[in-house]
Amino acid sequence: MRDLFVTLVVFGTLPYVFKRPHIGILLWGWLGYMNPHKLSYGFAHDFPFSKITALVILVGLFNAKESKKIPWTVELRILMAFIIWMFITTIFSMYPDLAWKQWDKVWKIQLMTFVTIILMQEKWRVQAMVWIIALSLGFYGFKGGIFTILTGGGYAVYGPSGTFIYGNNEIGLALIMIIPLIRYLQLTTESVFIRQGLLVTMWLCVFSVIGTQSRGALVGIVVMGLFLILKSRKKFLMILLIIILMPMIINFMPESWHSRMSTIQTYEQDGSAMGRINAWWMAFNLAKDNIFGGGFECFKYPTFLRYAPVASDVHDAHSVYFEVMGEHGFIGVGLFLVLGVVTLLSAGRISKEAKKIEEAKWISDLAAMLQVSLLGYAASGAFLGLAYFDLYYHIIALVVICGILLKKQQDAHRIEGQSKLPLSKRQQNL
Repeated sequence: MRDLFVTLVVFGTLPYVFKRPHIGILLWGWLGYMNPHKLSYGFAHDFPFSKITALVILVGLFNAKESKKIPWTVELRILMAFIIWMFITTIFSMYPDLAWKQWDKVWKIQLMTFVTIILMQEKWRVQAMVWIIALSLGFYGFKGGIFTILTGGGYAVYGPSGTFIYGNNEIGLALIMIIPLIRYLQLTTESVFIRQGLLVTMWLCVFSVIGTQSRGALVGIVVMGLFLILKSRKKFLMILLIIILMPMIINFMPESWHSRMSTIQTYEQDGSAMGRINAWWMAFNLAKDNIFGGGFECFKYPTFLRYAPVASDVHDAHSVYFEVMGEHGFIGVGLFLVLGVVTLLSAGRISKEAKKIEEAKWISDLAAMLQVSLLGYAASGAFLGLAYFDLYYHIIALVVICGILLKKQQDAHRIEGQSKLPLSKRQQNL
């Protein structure tokens, strides 16, 4: 039944995507983040719905009469430089077969990031996109939160199998990033009933993140929570809720959870933590030795044998920064860091400027929450390896789109202001 439902929804929507490719972005987001086909057990489970949807979007984009110009903002120029550098490092990769396979995934994600920016430059499209992302991943946060409560936190929360976010670390990072988006929807939704539902979903996502038993996710949610308070309109209410609910959630978790989290302070005694540090040293030594790094998927035994302090202790990077450093060298991680910092600063600037225009208040709220999402990714990403996760690049796309829409609002506001001036004043301004 699930197979049939997903198939009918996708193929029933595709004809509209030919004429309105922006609808395809929403469909593609639903498939990419909720992965509804992965919840089925039949033919739909491994059917390439996302690939077919992306192809139809591209055909629709080619036929669309809308402007197809890419707004080459600073963020997009840095992102393009990063993409080109990743392609170069793939050419010189240590494990070409594995590297080209990963590159095939990465370039498609980046292509859809640019297509999203081209197609989604209207308020309702942005709003719809945020709803799709927040609810698609929020579904797993809602379900995971209830699971954590019902099991007393005795079992770790995982994402849908066969996806980017299957692991407990990965689903934890994804939920940290969407909690601010749910908060934005709550702030801008008029219906009291929906606002209450979003509030419940947000706190179940918090329960779910803690229920992942991921130490990196715990660090990330603390950082994200602090900035969520700072950037939220209703700071006192947020502080009150956190003071009341967070101790209750922490005390609810079993002793095994507290024992695992305590190893954050005693990482020297934890084999997993020391394995990560060994992988980080390997990445640093590799980048120091090779300007191109090792290329995608270079965290393998032969690489550790040559560059790691402990050759036999082979681990994934478990850090977006050291993942990029090992795979793309110091130039790659430099571009990755600059991209994050520039986008973070842009979101802050957009939020501040949008407050000055009544019609742009929603942009201010969204940019502020996108900034919190980026900070959550930056903190959690230090201990979790999702450097090529779609959501991070979609957040960047949303920041760029917010900047474009703010510029349109500022131009409209200036023209409206000039039209109210006396004729003599208008002539002086000209």
